[in-house]
Amino acid sequence: MEIALVQSDIVWGDPAANRKRLDSLLSSAPRADLYVLPEMFSTGFNGVCESDPSETLGYLRDKARSCGCAFAGSLAISFPDRLSANRFFFVTPEEQFFYDKRHLFTYAGEQKRFAPGAERKVLEWRGVRFLPIVCYDLRFPIWSRNRGDYDVLICVANWPVQRRYAWDTLLRARAIENQSYVVAVNRTGSDPGNEYNGGSVLLDPLGREIAVCEDGKEEVVSAAVDLDSLRGFRKNFPALMDADEFEIEF
Repeated sequence: MEIALVQSDIVWGDPAANRKRLDSLLSSAPRADLYVLPEMFSTGFNGVCESDPSETLGYLRDKARSCGCAFAGSLAISFPDRLSANRFFFVTPEEQFFYDKRHLFTYAGEQKRFAPGAERKVLEWRGVRFLPIVCYDLRFPIWSRNRGDYDVLICVANWPVQRRYAWDTLLRARAIENQSYVVAVNRTGSDPGNEYNGGSVLLDPLGREIAVCEDGKEEVVSAAVDLDSLRGFRKNFPALMDADEFEIEF
């Protein structure tokens, strides 16, 4: 499966402008089965939310159907009768899946505007099993522990440059400890509170880069994940079989 990393800047609080920006980026993008976008790619990390149903979600559905591929990324979605959600969507030509961000970034007050997700979700498309996480979730390894149920960890983020070393380190740790591919897409540019320089990358199960976006640049790069290679690696080095057993109620 060919996976494309869409590292983009985000126009603050303007979904229509961000959809137009994505159209421009995707017009010259390499052909892929899956395009992964940053966290809150239609608004940026602020108080602006799209209503449910979201115009941007409709845009992704149309793009998926027209190109025969899938799109993934998170949107800030508001509801009339409850707190909003930082919702990761995975949209295919036939259907859509979602996961609500579990770990809210209290350092920035995210818990005041959004409700935490209650369910860890694994989804499958074209024979590949994906575990989605959003930004701050990356810091909590039990949440993303591979229970033999996924092949690719997808992390989308608005991760600022001052914590970039943690981003790079944690991504590699998640790939190595879970013997999985890691697809990580972060935004670039700036908002009123932070600077972002990307660091979007596709890592193999040894934590090695197989595709990487240039720091500070809007671009789309892609690479393939190979399930036969992954299965062979896990068979020859079955570290997951020796993992500690534990039970957690979410």
